[in-house]
Amino acid sequence: MTFRQARYDEPLVWELSPPSEGAPGPSVPGLPEKLRRKKALRWPELSELEVVRHYTRLSQMNFGIDTSAYPLGSCTMKYNPKVSEAVARRRTAAELHPEQPVETVQGALEILWRLETALGKITGFPEVSLQPAAGAHGEFAALLMVRAYFRDRGELGRRTEVLLPDTAHGTNPASAAMAGFTTREIPSKDGCVDLEALRAAVSDRTAAFMLTNPNTAGLFESQIVEIAETVHGAGGLLYYDGANLNAILGVTNPGRMGFDVAHLNLHKTFATPHGGGGPGAGVLGAGELLAPYLPVPRVVKKGRRFALDYDRPKSIGKIKSGYGNFGLDLRAYVFLLSHGEEGLRAVSRRSVLNANYLGQRLGRHLPRPFRPLVKHEFLLSGAPLKARGVRTLDLAKRLLDEGYHAPTVYFPALVEEALMIEFPETESRRELDGFADAFERAVTDTPENLHAAPRNLSVGRVDEVRAARDLHLSWKDLRERPPKP
Repeated sequence: MTFRQARYDEPLVWELSPPSEGAPGPSVPGLPEKLRRKKALRWPELSELEVVRHYTRLSQMNFGIDTSAYPLGSCTMKYNPKVSEAVARRRTAAELHPEQPVETVQGALEILWRLETALGKITGFPEVSLQPAAGAHGEFAALLMVRAYFRDRGELGRRTEVLLPDTAHGTNPASAAMAGFTTREIPSKDGCVDLEALRAAVSDRTAAFMLTNPNTAGLFESQIVEIAETVHGAGGLLYYDGANLNAILGVTNPGRMGFDVAHLNLHKTFATPHGGGGPGAGVLGAGELLAPYLPVPRVVKKGRRFALDYDRPKSIGKIKSGYGNFGLDLRAYVFLLSHGEEGLRAVSRRSVLNANYLGQRLGRHLPRPFRPLVKHEFLLSGAPLKARGVRTLDLAKRLLDEGYHAPTVYFPALVEEALMIEFPETESRRELDGFADAFERAVTDTPENLHAAPRNLSVGRVDEVRAARDLHLSWKDLRERPPKP
């Protein structure tokens, strides 16, 4: 599969316009003289066809889920169903304002309440909040809740340490540090938490252990009951990173595993848009110990009416202007209604089937460091490529020329030359086979071709070192200081 060759320095719409003195802006009757422009605006003087072609060419330089698969491990880049998009874009939803009186948004509040109720059943938690703006925001809020809990117990001066496995997502230690905790890493054994190392690490300093299950290696932590008992036995709390909930949806849940609090990413499991730093939508679920500390307001039902409740004395307070991200919450609600209880179980089963099928195919070309049966994603090691003078990064760039987004590389760090790959349930067997064939072509290609990839994208091989040292932060900067040949 190849794409149209487009130049990285595609001209801007302003540069396409011929030189001119500019044209006056639209006339505004009654505008005071002091507010009028002294110089005419320079409007682009182009035909409609020229503008359409310009922006269409730019769009062809982008990669999107509607054109091909994202095999990014840990990120669960799923297709966004069009029915969810259509509902969320209706005027009755899209034009709501966060400052409207609650009497005028009863339908929206009911949807939020119903979504929270459904997510409570899915996660096994008695209370759920949609307040956080994104998953990392939910992480931070959860750790503020942990902090408030120990403050109320008079233990905050002692409970200063958050434990994390060596497979943790990077946001976990960052959130812990922002909440005022120090962090300590727990090593893995055969891809899962080393239980003996955890038992040696927990103490009266332990505030929480942050864990993803299934973990970043795609493995289910089979000793999760013992892990929960170990942390709780030391007086600490167990935190669930919901990045990989897609693998256990409708089969088990963090509440059943013994977790005290969790954040979920709606884009990772419930097919809302993802990427580009937003739009974000987070979910916080909490067990009985931490539920009183959830942020305010809370959506509550009073008779047949719905309201925003701020009367929560132990709450960590308001963490965001407005309540959640209604557009994404609505998309997730439509996703839940479209699938139903049995459909959600089918999501996780198909996700697990995809990972194991593709893992078996790709395992013929590169070694798999851990046990073959995985959940939603799997790891490969590109270490054997080094004998040919090739890196995992070269292989990832070569896959771009095959029309696929590159997998996650060099994470987690416990695997040498790691590739982490996930094809969620939305991808068909045909797509899996197409990627497997492309992977075989890429991994068996010559070192010269791998070093030169990608060749047929709008941007060719990038010198990462020079890119970091010689930053171009805007198109103006690029034209003032063009890259060296």
